[in-house]
Amino acid sequence: MSSLIANVVGTGAALCSMTSFAPQIAKIWRDRDASSVSLRMYLVTVAGFSLWIAYGVLIASWPVTASNLICLAMSGCVLALKWRFSRP
Repeated sequence: MSSLIANVVGTGAALCSMTSFAPQIAKIWRDRDASSVSLRMYLVTVAGFSLWIAYGVLIASWPVTASNLICLAMSGCVLALKWRFSRP
């Protein structure tokens, strides 16, 4: 039973993490403005997700690896939009 609870909690956490970037991406795309996005924060976030992916691979956990790959892609998208809409 505790394994089921752990899987439900882990799934919920992964879904929250993965969807948390969607509003930021949508706002940047809609406004064509990324001036409020902290470059340093997203660089640290991308580094963190990269490390979580490495950890997931090292412990052979595809849920950790897959969810963090999605988060990495979405946070990388924010960085790409920051670069695109911050140029003069």
